[in-house]
Order: sequence, then C-alpha cells, then structure tokens
Amino acid sequence: MTVTHQVAIPNTVLAPKSSSLRPGLYGPLTDFMLLGGGSLLLMSAIWLLLPDDMGPALRLTMILLANVINHPHFGHSYQIFYRNFRAKAFGAYSPALRARYVFAGLITPALLASYLVGTLAMGADRVLGFSINIMGFFVGWHYVKQGYGMLMLDAALKQRFFTAPEKKLFLVNAYLAWIFAWIYANQAINEEALWGLKAYTFAIPAPLLLASGIATALALAACTTALVRRHLSGASIPWNGVTAYLVSIYPWMLIKFAGGWMFLVVPACHSLQYLAVVWRYQLNHDKAEAIMDGKAHDDDAGSLVSAQRVRFASFITRGMVLGFAGFWVLPMLIDKVVPYDHSRFGEDAFLAIFWIFINVHHYFLDNVMWRRENADMKRYLFG
Repeated sequence: MTVTHQVAIPNTVLAPKSSSLRPGLYGPLTDFMLLGGGSLLLMSAIWLLLPDDMGPALRLTMILLANVINHPHFGHSYQIFYRNFRAKAFGAYSPALRARYVFAGLITPALLASYLVGTLAMGADRVLGFSINIMGFFVGWHYVKQGYGMLMLDAALKQRFFTAPEKKLFLVNAYLAWIFAWIYANQAINEEALWGLKAYTFAIPAPLLLASGIATALALAACTTALVRRHLSGASIPWNGVTAYLVSIYPWMLIKFAGGWMFLVVPACHSLQYLAVVWRYQLNHDKAEAIMDGKAHDDDAGSLVSAQRVRFASFITRGMVLGFAGFWVLPMLIDKVVPYDHSRFGEDAFLAIFWIFINVHHYFLDNVMWRRENADMKRYLFG
C-alpha cells in the first residue's frame, strides 16, 4: 500500500470528517502491534536475543511463515485490483483512473513479463541479475511509501490531520531515506542471489552516498522537529501511524550491521502491516456485499456477522492459494518443463523470475488501488 501511488494509502488521502469514523482500524493496542509496534519488538528481540548461529533456522522459519503472511498479501492485492476489472478499466471511473487501471493491470504485466522472459531466452544473465537489484529498488520504495501511507491513514481515522507542509516533509523524508538505503545497499552488498540467480549491484560514487546520507539526516531532523512542535502546541499525534512510519523506513539502514536476517524479517513485517489494512478493507466490503445481496440486514447482527465471516474466510483462503501458486507451484512447474541455459541461470530461473515479477507488479497495482480518487478505497477503508 502506498502513495500517490502505493502503500497502504496514498499521500493525498483525506478521510471525511465524521463522527462515525472508528478511532483506528481495530483498536489502539491491536493497531500498534499490526502497524509497526509488533515488528519493532520482533526485530529488537532477534537482534538482542537470538544467537548468530540461528541463521539457518530463522531462514527456514521465515520461508514457512511467508506462505501465510508474505505471499497472501500479494495475492490479496491481485484479488482486490482485478475484482470487477472490466468496470474499473472501462466503466464509470474517471478517465485518468481508468487509464491507470489499464496501464497497471494490462500493459505493465505484459511489458514486465516480456522483459524477464526475453532476457532468459537471449541468455542475458547479467541483465536479469540487474533486475534483482531493480526489484529491490521498487520494493524498498514501496515499503517506505507504505509507511507514509500508514501514517496518513492513522491520522485520518483519528482525525488528527497533519498540515500540508508536514505531509510534504514526511513524504520527502521517506523518499530520501529509501534513496540513501538503496545506494548504501549497493555499496555494502557485494554479492547476493535469488534462487541461484546472481544479483548485480550498481557502481554508485561514494560522494553520492555521502550526500544522500546528509540529506536523509537533515530530513529526519526536520521531521522530528515538526513532531515536537506539534506536541508542544497541544495538537494530537497519531502515534501508531508514527510508529508504522518509522519501522517501515529505517530498518534498511541497519542491513550491513544486522546481517542477512534483516532481509528475511522486514518483508514479513511489511506484509503484516499491509494485511491489517487490506483485512479491514475487505471486512467492510464483505459487510456491504452481504447487505446488498439481501443475505443479511444491517439491523440483523447475527446474520450479518455470519455472512461476513463466510465471505472473509473465502477471501483469505483464495489469497493463500494465489500466493502459494504464484511463488511456488507455477514457477517450479515451468522450471521443470521449459528448457533454458542452466549453466547461466541455475536450476530455478523461473522461480526467480516469478518473484521479481510479482514484487515489481505489486508496486504498480498498489499505486492505483489506494489513491484518493478511488471510490472503492474511500467506501471500504473509511466506511
């Protein structure tokens, strides 16, 4: 979810001022744990308590958890984006939003798949290896924008709105922090691989790293000052959103010092944050659909909850199936039946290609779904 584009919520989202709004997604403590507090506690515990030789066990644990946390969150984005896709892309939405749906839903996947499969067919292993780095850029951008979106969402739900300059500052800080983290990763990580496919880093000049680091530090100082001033003025601060914002942005700075486990844990924390928002969206959607279908009435709590639970359980199950199929079943099957140069690409090239495709395409899907002008987002997230 993110931005004017992705994250959980776009940077321009404003909730209507209404006393009917809930003061959060689920409740203060639950929101704290799901949006960032739980992630902060988990990463701190791993850093401080787990021994260094726990790496293989942690890797296996996170790969298993991915099937119920990471991969379903991608599946859910496809479920929501392509639900009633014809109406979204060619129906009553504004021309600009329809164009975004067509680009993200039809053109982007076609171009991305052609590029990835084309590099494999041409034996361009280095080009495909750079795609892993590019995926990292989009994934990290998506993560920090989701953190910004969470901050704006929590502020909107609690009606603790930030001023336009404050929002701009938080957004700029998110961008700068990720640019620095991505440059830093290219400097600090010499060799990495995705399912046997070697990743290649870009040779970025050291002065650029220094300049981006200074800009990031100044932006963080400005954000801190803005929050302090807001507190001293007596204005309320959406602390769960602030926590989500910080946890989404700054763990990347610790990659070199934390070790490889950061790459395993941060995606799970991001996905849990995403699921918290998507599940609230879907629960509201299922309630509305149950009422519209005549299977439950708004004043009949029992039948309404029952219908809502059935729909929601189906949504969760389909998301898990989609995630498992997209990340494991389909690519592993294709790797077995489609010939390619294994000496260049290893034994699991399509596994790597599917992971790259889904992660990058997810960025473009969220860029459309969570925009302010998307009526579905307004209706089901703030409803």
